[in-house]
Formats: sequence, structure tokens, C-alpha cells
Amino acid sequence: MSLDYDAVKEGIEKGNTSLGIELGSTRIKAVLIGEDHTPIASGSHDWENRYVDHIWTYTLDDIWNGIRDCYSKMAADVKETYGVTLTTIGSIGFSAMMHGYMAFDKDGKLLVPFRTWRNTITGPASEKLTQVFRYNVPQRWSIAHLYQAILNQEEHVKDIDYLITLEGYVHWMLTGKRVLGIGDVAGMFPVDIHTKDFDQKRIDQFDELVAGEHFPWKLRDILPKALVAGQDAGVLTEEGARLLDVSGNLKPGIPMCPPEGDAGTGMAATNSVAVRTGNVSAGTSVFAMVVLEKELEHVYPEIDLVTTPAGDMVAMVHCNNCTSDLNAWVNLFREFAENMGMKVDMNDLFGKLYNKALEGDADCGGLLAYNYFSGEHITHFEEGRPLFARMPDSRFNLANFMKVHLYTSLGALKTGMDILLKKENVKVDTLLGHGGLFKTKGVGQRILAGAMNAPVSVMETAGEGGAWGIALLASYMRNREEGETLDAYLADKVFGGDKGITAEPVKEDVESFEAFMKRYARGLAIEKAAVEHMG
Repeated sequence: MSLDYDAVKEGIEKGNTSLGIELGSTRIKAVLIGEDHTPIASGSHDWENRYVDHIWTYTLDDIWNGIRDCYSKMAADVKETYGVTLTTIGSIGFSAMMHGYMAFDKDGKLLVPFRTWRNTITGPASEKLTQVFRYNVPQRWSIAHLYQAILNQEEHVKDIDYLITLEGYVHWMLTGKRVLGIGDVAGMFPVDIHTKDFDQKRIDQFDELVAGEHFPWKLRDILPKALVAGQDAGVLTEEGARLLDVSGNLKPGIPMCPPEGDAGTGMAATNSVAVRTGNVSAGTSVFAMVVLEKELEHVYPEIDLVTTPAGDMVAMVHCNNCTSDLNAWVNLFREFAENMGMKVDMNDLFGKLYNKALEGDADCGGLLAYNYFSGEHITHFEEGRPLFARMPDSRFNLANFMKVHLYTSLGALKTGMDILLKKENVKVDTLLGHGGLFKTKGVGQRILAGAMNAPVSVMETAGEGGAWGIALLASYMRNREEGETLDAYLADKVFGGDKGITAEPVKEDVESFEAFMKRYARGLAIEKAAVEHMG
């Protein structure tokens, strides 16, 4: 939609805006939206996690340098486009990769390097807590990291004063408030969907489990306060304003919404917070979420139970690996083209290669690939090795090569989703896709529809992703009417009935993907051998 330049400029000057900043795995993005929720300025910063002492991590300097660079680029975009120096914003929200482990002492010092969601080092803790709670506790959850540190007898545990996730840490530094949105509260510890809070029964079970350690804290003491979408989460302090905007132009006092995980912001960005809707976020990692009509019958280690930002129960299938290997191959083709003296537009290259995949054979020519840059809990791998394999008589051509790499990017996800759709008979009216996999129109969407045997919609706004989603949550907090629910606000005021472009599953694609999955399951022994022998 076209923007009214003068109205947008006036809105910026009056602070009738909302800002969302999301810290993703490879990019930090800021999106500023106007009164009609349309993005009016943005900025981004690329970053990479580090693998230090067998831990996937980012340093505090990585975090703050990235946020400041991202914010300053967004503010520069405002200045260049509208001629306005950004001094105030109507509301701000922060989002980030969920889960993980950031533990601080009473002086606010980080006790051990940030342990991200990507680590698969908490197996014993995850298994024990799942057994004690009778509730699936995945390895990446904060409580699994904490209990593993206790099992490992790590010295720092006794000194913990605050345990938090990445976006909760950023919010704390900017507002002084120890709070977290319910969606990522559910990524730290089991929640009670009736009280919209940490599950007190299981809090007590945990305290009892570690009572013999005689820590000076009880679990509740070191956790954030749980908030749902729309609740007040504090304001930007003077110190926080200086931390965020190095130019010093931004004034303090701006209201901030509850910080949320990227699962919750993905739901907001795709208008999938209502029952029987779902969304699939496909980038470096991939996850699918379905808002449930009722709780699941059984406990599955492959299925996480999280919530919408409003606190409704969501079944989530989370996989560590999605497009990293696919991107690596596309970069190899770029390198080849540049060596041949060609100028390469990456969007064009992705588009041509993705569309080529649609010409591939139904069986991908007999090719096989695994995109495991890191471990994959759904298929029981603690480490990964990107792998491509073929038979001497496989039909090895570009179309099949691209098709098998697109298929395998959803292989682990399909393994988990089959539990929901086939074993628990969960009903999904539509899935909404967002993230890098869907940037090339029609391709990732069609392949996902075939994999899930369900309609998949992609909206024009899906490319904005979680940064736009957290901006919407910030806007909801500031602009909602008394009693207005989040799903009503999104449906009526943001999306206005827009269902996006929908791809129905094609019978041939469904059959093709099912056949691929049989080969994928058999070939996991090859991946296992690669992990054992390539080290």
C-alpha cells in the first residue's frame, strides 16, 4: 500500500509510532510502524553466533553493538526518508531467539557466557525434568540449562540472582524491569495457562528436587515476572535511552511492551494467534506452531508446549536446522558465477535456483541430503554434519539437487508435525508461512503445503518477520481498546481480513514428500556415521 508521506512524517514527529527490534540468529532487525501498522522505516545488522568451548554463544558486546547499529540505521532511514530526527516513539518492543541461559549475579554481572537455544548439551537434565514434571522439557529451555549446570556442579549456580532469556535481558537493561512475555516464559519453564504464569506446582517440584544443594535462592526468586500481551512492562529509562541510541537524540519515558520470544512475534506477524491456526517460521532454524483446541493426550519429547503472546496453549515443533546448508550451496553457486565474471544479484540467484527445484523428479532423482549444521533433537542427534549423498545411478542434475535440499530443510519438521497431525489428530485450518524460505514466491510455500498436506498462506508482510510482529505487540499495548483481545486486534485492525496468497497441497507433492521421508528416515544411519567419523 502507498504511504501518505506528510501524514507519516507528522505521525513520526508526534510519536504515533511503534518500534520492534528482534535479535534473530543471523540478523538483528528494527522495524518502525505508523498508525496503520505499515512499516515506515527499518534497519538491520548481521551477526553470527560463536562456538567457544563447545558452547554456541554471543558476547554482550555482540548484543549491544548489534542493537545500536540496527537502531541507528533505522533512525538514519527516518531522517533520510522523512527529514525527521527521531526523538520519541509511541511504544517499543524487543524480541529475540527464545530459550537459552543468561544467569546474572546480584551486581548484574553475567556469570557464564550466554548459552543459546542452539546448544544440545542438557540431555540428562531434559530427561530428568520431563520425568519429574510429566511435561516435555526440551534441551534448549532455560530450566534444562539451569538443572544441567547443577548436575555438572558448576560453581556459578549458587551466585545466581536472575535467570533470563536474551530479549528479557535487553528489556531489563533498558527499563530496569525483570519481566518477560508469557510466550517466552513458556520457553523457560512449564506454564499454567489458567493463571497465565509459571506453573507453581512444578516450581515447587523443582525446589524440592534441588533442596539438597542448599542454594541461597528458590526458583521463583530468580525468574522474571510473567506478562501477557497488552500489559504494561515499564518505560525506557534515561540510561536505557543512552544504551539504545548512541546519538543521544532519543528521549526516555517511552512505554515498552512485554518482551517476547520469536515464536510469539511470528504468531503476531502472521495473524495466527487464534485456535486452529498455525504458522511455520523457516530461516536458520524452523519451527511450526499450532494453536490447540485442547491439550494433547500424551507427552512427546518432539513436541513443545508454549503459548501465544496472550497465553493460549500452542503445540510447537522446533528444529535447529533449516536453511543454513541450503544458503551455503547457493553461496557456492554465487562464487562460481563470480569466478566466471558474472555479476550476481542474490535475490535473482535464489529465485532461479528455488524455481528450478520445481522441475525436479518426484523422487528427487534418488538424491539424499541432511542439513544438520548442529544437533537435531527430533531425530536424536547431539551434533550435526551437513551431508549430501547419492547413488552412482542417481539422476544428479540441478533441479533434483535443489529439490532435495529444499525437502531436507523441512525433513526434521515433518517428523515432528506428523505426531501432531497423524497421532493426535490436531486440526489445522491453515498454516501461515514466514521467514527466508518463503521469500521466493510460491516455491517454499508449495513444498511446505506438500510436506504438511495442509493449505499454506504467505502474506506480503511476512518478509518483515518477527521485528514487525513485536512492533505490532507494542502497538497493541498502546492502542487497544478496553477488553479488546489480541486476536481481534490483529484480525480487525492490522490484517483487515487479508488472508494472503494461499497454496493448496498438490497430491503429487504430498506423495513425493512422503516418499522422500522414507528415504530420509532410512538414511539417518549415514548421518550418524558422519557424526562419529568426521570430528
